[in-house]
Amino acid sequence: MSTNISNCPVCRLMRSLAFSGLGMAIGGGVAFLLGASRDHSLMAGIVTAAVLVFGIVDKKRK
Repeated sequence: MSTNISNCPVCRLMRSLAFSGLGMAIGGGVAFLLGASRDHSLMAGIVTAAVLVFGIVDKKRK
């Protein structure tokens, strides 16, 4: 029996959390540096995090 440790549920959760944190930092930081308000920076971070999580992590499954 061989198990793929990198595909366990906890590993996938931690990977998605890392990508969402990275996306939030990149999206929010860039928006803030471009002069967006705090609210718009948070929204840009959330959108960027969602794109990273659902775009990159879902692509790795296929």
